[in-house]
Amino acid sequence: MSTPAPNFKHQDKQPWYKNYMVVIFVIGMPAAVVIACIWFVYYSYQIRDSVVRDDWYMDGKTLYHDVSRDKLTYDLDLHGQMQFAENGDIVFYLNYPEKSVQSGKLLNGTPLTYPNTLELSISHATDIKKDRDVVLKHVEGNKYSAQVDIDSVKAKYYLQVSNDGKDDWRMQDVAKLPRSKISFDPLPVFAKS
Repeated sequence: MSTPAPNFKHQDKQPWYKNYMVVIFVIGMPAAVVIACIWFVYYSYQIRDSVVRDDWYMDGKTLYHDVSRDKLTYDLDLHGQMQFAENGDIVFYLNYPEKSVQSGKLLNGTPLTYPNTLELSISHATDIKKDRDVVLKHVEGNKYSAQVDIDSVKAKYYLQVSNDGKDDWRMQDVAKLPRSKISFDPLPVFAKS
């Protein structure tokens, strides 16, 4: 006795567009991908990175001016010490060379004076919202102070102390903040070989 051959010509009684597989794979999955793409575009726009410096052209134009400020710091042999307190107080000590303090004149011959204010720029390496610009006010002698709120998460910062007066100099350093002390020294690239 032989068994009947299977009928491979079995026909589905419902039309193709009513099949649940069509709804899942042909309509559902592409629709889910499109919705996910729209959500990711919206989300990436909401958390976009801020521009750290948006005036690159002006920075390039002032490059020579900035280098001359660094050179003046080296020529005058200026040094600085900055101390950070946990409550946000900053104390900065502007240190002239001993020879200038004794003679009362800077190394370029101008009278030694302590400016009334110094500009302090604290720039976060990647987040412009964490940048701080403050004015250091002269307290007494070589001591300056200011109040600033720095984020408690340790991160890389670019620090710049500058004088925009007659002697237009600046001191720079890179440090991970918060920390208790930073030392500013003239850039050694100006040393004559």
